[in-house]
Amino acid sequence: MAQTVTQNQKGIMALQPLDVELRNVFKFFNQEPAVNGVDLDVRQGEFFSILGPSGCGKTTILRLIAGFEKVDGGKVLIQGQSMNNVPPYRRPVNTVFQSYALFNHLNVWDNIAFGLHLQKCRKSEIDHRVQEALKLVKMESLRSRFPRQLSGGQQQRVALARALVNRPSVLLLDEPLGALDLKLRKEMQVELLNLHKNLKFTFIMVTHDQEEALSLSDRIAVINQGKIEQVGTPSQIYESPRTPFVADFIGDTNLFSGEIMNIDATNMQIETKTGLKIVVNRNDNTPNELSQAVVVSVRPEKIQLSLYSPNLPHNCFEGRLINVMYLGTHVNYVVELMNGVSINVLQPNTFGSLPNCDTPIYAWWAESDCLAIGQLKAEV
Repeated sequence: MAQTVTQNQKGIMALQPLDVELRNVFKFFNQEPAVNGVDLDVRQGEFFSILGPSGCGKTTILRLIAGFEKVDGGKVLIQGQSMNNVPPYRRPVNTVFQSYALFNHLNVWDNIAFGLHLQKCRKSEIDHRVQEALKLVKMESLRSRFPRQLSGGQQQRVALARALVNRPSVLLLDEPLGALDLKLRKEMQVELLNLHKNLKFTFIMVTHDQEEALSLSDRIAVINQGKIEQVGTPSQIYESPRTPFVADFIGDTNLFSGEIMNIDATNMQIETKTGLKIVVNRNDNTPNELSQAVVVSVRPEKIQLSLYSPNLPHNCFEGRLINVMYLGTHVNYVVELMNGVSINVLQPNTFGSLPNCDTPIYAWWAESDCLAIGQLKAEV
């Protein structure tokens, strides 16, 4: 979600309020930092995803917000109030777990009503709120079934309803769709988006699935080894990664490490360690010093292929087709350039005949379709 600006009574422009804040947060396990000095702002009403590989610290961050883990340094604030010494049951949050964590001895209705009974709500209020939650997740007709009688998707809906019935300020989602098959996952992604749109409160989701984060989120924080690499909208994260890790982790990319050899008003020329000369458009975030070490990222779908030389001045390389993978809607090509470097190319399936392996071919891309990043990762 773009940063929302509101106007108060004095006509002064103000930023959208924050629901969750992490301020220089640390968490150690066996003296090793699982969360390493994290600063994070989650705006009121946004769908915010925490994305990263297994073991990066993303679930620990969610548990720190929920109160299941205590911070070893820094502060966790919810709606401006410090939560450091507030137990989980007193925080205005609810968590939906990957395992659903339903009570097998209770039916759907009683699973959803469980938290309201603990709060000692009146029966009439419990009935009203449970019925409301069942309607939200479209489970009214299955209210008497037990978890063992439900599919995975239905159990996930019950877990969501149980969290929503308490009307939390913040809903925490810990890999909520991880146990579902691909088709059901897609369906539940749509349901989550609809719920967020209708309820208009804050969702914070932890996931390792890049496509899921990109399709659901207003903003994403990419985590690596307990630290935040980048926070931004899905398009910012995908189109303008700030580090080689983000470029490589979000979707597929081709990375070339090298040095800046020449700079003018609009472009820079980079020579890779394997001798490729790549021209990249400059922008406010690109490195701009001669001889500076950089990594060039080129997404596979940005690369074009031709059986004949397109006679372009920049970023056109001769190679040989070494692999063709038919993916249905798209075709993935692996091209080995003349210097021995292999690149991946993704193109839409236009139902034409696919070229044979070992075919001489040219790979090319525009200066605007590649990005220079000022940190080294690995040599290619």
